[in-house]
Amino acid sequence: MNGKRIAATTVVALAIVGAAGGVAVATGDDDVSVTGAKADKAVAAALRATGEGTANSVERDGENGATWEEEVTREDGRTVDVRLDEGYGVVVIESDTEDSPEPAGE
Repeated sequence: MNGKRIAATTVVALAIVGAAGGVAVATGDDDVSVTGAKADKAVAAALRATGEGTANSVERDGENGATWEEEVTREDGRTVDVRLDEGYGVVVIESDTEDSPEPAGE
């Protein structure tokens, strides 16, 4: 394929993905950052699970059997990863950094 045809195919593919309710962006590792209505639901579920805070990112992720991973900075400044299943139920909440203690009560 020539460069123009590849570029046109890429634009069409991105438009289809965007129209389907979200955009996936490769991050260079196995996780994929996403946006859209489903990602918004995942963020809302993660914030409910952590008692609010600030969502920093949302990704599709299969770690611990999860479908979604949200990084949330809690009100106390600790950052946690909230992993959710396909139905937005909590699979696990864990510290985002190795040197931080596990969040209490999770």
